Amino acid sequence: MKGALFKDQILSDRERKNLDILEVVRRYGPVTRTEISRITKYNIVTVSNYVNNYIKKDLVVEKGLDISSGGRKPTLVELNSRNCFVIGIDIGPEHVIAILTDLSLNMITKVKKARPKESMEDVVSKSIELIYEVIEKSQIEAKKIKGLGIGISGIIDAKAGTVRDTDPQRGRTAASYISIKNLIEREFGIPTFVGNDATVAAFGEKRIGLDAEIENVLYMFSDVGCGIIIKGEIYAGAGGSAGEVQLNMNNQGDDLIKDLGLFRSGSISLGIVESARTAAKDSNGTKIKAIVNGDTASITAETVIEAARQGDKVAIEILEKAGLNLGVRIAYLINLFNPEIVILGGGMEQGGDLILEPIKRMVRRLAFEEPASMVRIIPSRLGENAVSLGAASLVIREIFIHA
Repeated sequence: MKGALFKDQILSDRERKNLDILEVVRRYGPVTRTEISRITKYNIVTVSNYVNNYIKKDLVVEKGLDISSGGRKPTLVELNSRNCFVIGIDIGPEHVIAILTDLSLNMITKVKKARPKESMEDVVSKSIELIYEVIEKSQIEAKKIKGLGIGISGIIDAKAGTVRDTDPQRGRTAASYISIKNLIEREFGIPTFVGNDATVAAFGEKRIGLDAEIENVLYMFSDVGCGIIIKGEIYAGAGGSAGEVQLNMNNQGDDLIKDLGLFRSGSISLGIVESARTAAKDSNGTKIKAIVNGDTASITAETVIEAARQGDKVAIEILEKAGLNLGVRIAYLINLFNPEIVILGGGMEQGGDLILEPIKRMVRRLAFEEPASMVRIIPSRLGENAVSLGAASLVIREIFIHA
């Protein structure tokens, strides 16, 4: 897959056992070998042999003794959080975020900067700056950093090795993520992987924010993308571009396209910012303009959410409309995928019930009763860190598989 973060791979028996055992140690450690055996259903001899191998490789360390019900006290094991670190990068529509975590996905350092408005080359240069900065701030030895994952906004084509920007303001340009991957690998000398931001975020939420038993998840990156988890595994499609919930509507003269407005992206803010700026200019009956001291150009989604929380009717109506429009897409996807969980992210989770309630109302109205009754629609638990933590999570998955 030319370095794509999501590899269409069939795991060998050893790789599957590596992933299962180390994931239990990550999620539940410190944990005994007996407990690992109970959770994974692998026999205790197999678990002990694998764990002893991880200890030799410094991936796992023994830590103290557990309470015994009789006989010798069992030894606890946990991931070696002092020996192995990874970096996750979020190249989003508006910001670039770099984090450094240990194997347990504890965040050591985070750096966030505005995304350059120029070419992808400028974005990559800014990302490299952030990587140096996050390493320097963490004071971690570079040799202990074992991998780097990138979640990037746009449509991935793993076969061609490209990512196409879907923001019309930047011209819907295509860039080679192979060159992004190679530039960073040459600069830092560590394995680097690239994937779509919504898909990466979905994996991060599944790995960190949800119970292990939940297997079918949709992560809505506002209305510009959707991460898909099926049976506990990422679904990225034939070329890595699965999850685009907007349609290609470049041909504005087509009458049919005019009737498909709900599938036109409202941008990362669901069109909230644009609607709020218009309302602030046209009406004095809203607090939105006062919150930004009359500077309508500085209105953000957070501005509208703040005004709505103060009871501003215009702001509440804007959020209501955005939630209803997004609810149409979510209802369709619930019918299609029948997930257990739909997660709202991309910054829209900050709106809480102001966004979630109209979404749920539209889902109850449009989705079939059976899938609608099973699903929970919740805000992102990882917030703005979902993509960067998801990218780090997938690198750690690779480390576990090949332990």
